[in-house]
Amino acid sequence: MVGQAIVIPIVGSFYWVQPGDTLFTIAQRFGVNYITLAQVNGLNPNQPLLPGLRLYIPPRQKTDAEVNIYIEPTGDAVSQVLLNSAREVGRHLTYLATFSYQARRDGSLVPMPIQGIPEVARNSGASLMLVVTNLENGQFSGELGRDILQSSAVQDVLLDNIIEEAKRIGGVSDIHFDFEFLPPDQREAYNIFLRKAADRLHAEGLLISSALAPKLSREQAGQWYEAHDYRAHGEIVDFVVLMTYEWGYSGGPPMPVSPITEVEKVLNYALTEIPQEKIMMGQNLYGYDWTLPYVEGGKYARAISPQQAIAIARDHHAEIQYDYVAQAPYFYYIDDEGNRHEVWFEDARSIQAKFDLLKRLNLRGISYWKLSFAFPQNWLLIQDNFNVTKR
Repeated sequence: MVGQAIVIPIVGSFYWVQPGDTLFTIAQRFGVNYITLAQVNGLNPNQPLLPGLRLYIPPRQKTDAEVNIYIEPTGDAVSQVLLNSAREVGRHLTYLATFSYQARRDGSLVPMPIQGIPEVARNSGASLMLVVTNLENGQFSGELGRDILQSSAVQDVLLDNIIEEAKRIGGVSDIHFDFEFLPPDQREAYNIFLRKAADRLHAEGLLISSALAPKLSREQAGQWYEAHDYRAHGEIVDFVVLMTYEWGYSGGPPMPVSPITEVEKVLNYALTEIPQEKIMMGQNLYGYDWTLPYVEGGKYARAISPQQAIAIARDHHAEIQYDYVAQAPYFYYIDDEGNRHEVWFEDARSIQAKFDLLKRLNLRGISYWKLSFAFPQNWLLIQDNFNVTKR
């Protein structure tokens, strides 16, 4: 479709020098060292370049990074479709995160289907991240979180059950706490619990990580934010996943899901509180299709994969456009009933922009929500940009 981004897998490329170019600016543009660029082209790095000169650009240097993706089975069993998706991307993963073991008020865990997931992880060289949440009846429960965080006895039972489950399924390297919508007065209680959990889990040879809402300041107001203490998490856990997405969300007005301008603001704040080697940038693998006009409280947007977005554009002869500020593709179309739609999604350009940001800030890696949204370009570019760390 017009405007569609295409990934062309080649080794290196050519570039024709333009007026005003220097070796340094060209090297910056392509992510290579300017001395290396001079050497492979037989040039003196101190001499000016002539416009029209053809330069060979060697392949970009890969960066070591960890890659995680959440896997969320539905129903009572793991579907073969989901397992096949995990097999397809497993070689690109450090962690496969089982979402989720729901903590109960008595410290027990709601069982979740994992049949086949440990085997897929093991065969692909990925380790399991066991995700523990305060989900209850399909929603994050602040009161459930409070009950757990206010009882040392319940916490002890919960940690016993987590360790027992990790040993039972095998291949687990990390326990990931995703406690959201906690009451603001539970901030220090959550920190105390994580310290206790870190001591217990480290003694078992396990890592501990946490998911954090995307904050812009230490005292950001709102129940999604206040109990998440970036500085404390940065001291206590081995790494964090910043949920840097959902600016555009199903119940909100049409806009990019993870505009790079907003993502970078969150990361810049996080770097003032958390060591860079402990930060995993969150990334959506989905977009949204809004029916226009948007009405607050009206029809929710539907989540779609990048592949679905391309198919919709093709079926409705829509021209794909690109927002270079937000670094995100979008388009409009008219459905068969005459309704106008606005679609924001991800493509090779938007994901490469995120990879470039990750490398510039020297972060630990990237964490995707979630497996089941097809985005083959992402995995081609993971392979091109990173040496994925395995545990």
